[in-house]
Amino acid sequence: MVEIEQAALPGIGSRHVIVARSGRRVGVVTHRSGRRELVIYDADDPDSAAASLVLTPDEADALAELLGAPRIIQRLARLHRELEGLVSEQVIITSDSPYVGRTLGETQARTRTGASIVAVVREGEVHASPGPDFQVQARDIVVVVGTAEGTAGVARILADG
Repeated sequence: MVEIEQAALPGIGSRHVIVARSGRRVGVVTHRSGRRELVIYDADDPDSAAASLVLTPDEADALAELLGAPRIIQRLARLHRELEGLVSEQVIITSDSPYVGRTLGETQARTRTGASIVAVVREGEVHASPGPDFQVQARDIVVVVGTAEGTAGVARILADG
């Protein structure tokens, strides 16, 4: 298991660092302003940055998706093996869905079914853990996790309202 070191940076924000198997330290500095920096620390001086890159919000999101989306799929597969009764379903949003152009929050899917929408795939791009303000589009693939009854309920909601 990889440990994450977390440190408050007074007046700046916070820092999260992992130590890779190679011994190199890689971190993310999150500034109070919301700005994020990807930092690779010097191999000889673990407190000194060898390289850093300031990421725009879109770049930070894209990097998180690149690193996180495959992990989410792996975790779902492992959960399927470990938890009897838990299923995932991929629901394709058709152009006649009452939620095209509306947000996931408007579906009230979790409240109505107990199942969770854990990702949306749009044009090959995975949007992991979409928030309630995520707007649904035709041809989106919505990944739902829950009981068989719950996931079927979300499919019905997305198809019929």
